[in-house]
Amino acid sequence: MIDKLKDFIVVTGHYGCGKTNFAINLAFDYVKAGRKVTVVDMDLINPYFRTSDFKGILQEKGVEVITPVFGATNLDIPSLPAAMYGIFEKKDVVIIDVGGDDAGATVLGRFRPQFETVDYDMLYVINRFRSMSTDLDEAVEVLGEIEAVSGLKPSYLVNNSHMMMDTNQVIFDEGLEFADSISKKTGLPIICNTVQREMFDTGMIMTTNVIETYPVDIYVKTVWQNAKSDNKIGSV
Repeated sequence: MIDKLKDFIVVTGHYGCGKTNFAINLAFDYVKAGRKVTVVDMDLINPYFRTSDFKGILQEKGVEVITPVFGATNLDIPSLPAAMYGIFEKKDVVIIDVGGDDAGATVLGRFRPQFETVDYDMLYVINRFRSMSTDLDEAVEVLGEIEAVSGLKPSYLVNNSHMMMDTNQVIFDEGLEFADSISKKTGLPIICNTVQREMFDTGMIMTTNVIETYPVDIYVKTVWQNAKSDNKIGSV
C-alpha cells in the first residue's frame, strides 16, 4: 500500500477510529522499506492515545517524532514547536497524525499556505463501530467538516472497522459494506482494509482481493488492555 501514497501523508478521522495506531504501523512499514520517516503529532485536542505517547518505540525504530509542546503530558495547551513548520522542507516521508474530527483538524488550517507547496495525501480513517461513524450521513458529514476547517482535500478512505477481539467475519464484512457506501457517496477510493495481524495470519478473517488488505499490529491499547501484558490485540 505504501507505494501508492505520496511522501507527505495526513491521517484524519473521528475520535477512536484508530488514526494513531494506523499511523504507527504506516511509519514502521516505511522504515522496513528503507525510507527515512518523520511522524508529526498534531493532536492538540485529545490528551489520550496520541503519537506522542509512543515516541519511545517510534524512535527505537529510527523514526523522528515531532510533538506539540507538552505533547507527552495531559496538558492541552495549543503550542506548536518551530520544528513543525520545518516539516514542509523535508525530503523524507512525513506522516501527520491529526486530532479527531473538525476540532482536531483545525490546526491544519494554520499550515494551509505550507500545504500548497507540497504534494500530499489526506487519509480519512473510518471505523463502522465507533461513535459518529455508525451512520453513513454522519461519517460523511465529519469528513466534510474536516475538509472545511483544514482547507485540505481528502485523497483516500482507510477502512479500519472492527470490534477489537470480538471482530469476526460478519463484523469485517459489515465494515467493508459500510466503507463501500461512503466511497460511493464521496467519490473517494478505499486504499485499504485493515485487519489485526493475528486474525489475518491465523485465517480468522477472510479478506477480499478487490481492495488491498493491510494487516496491523496493535500498539494503541486502553488502560485495562495494557494491564494484560500477554495480550497483544487491543484498541485500534
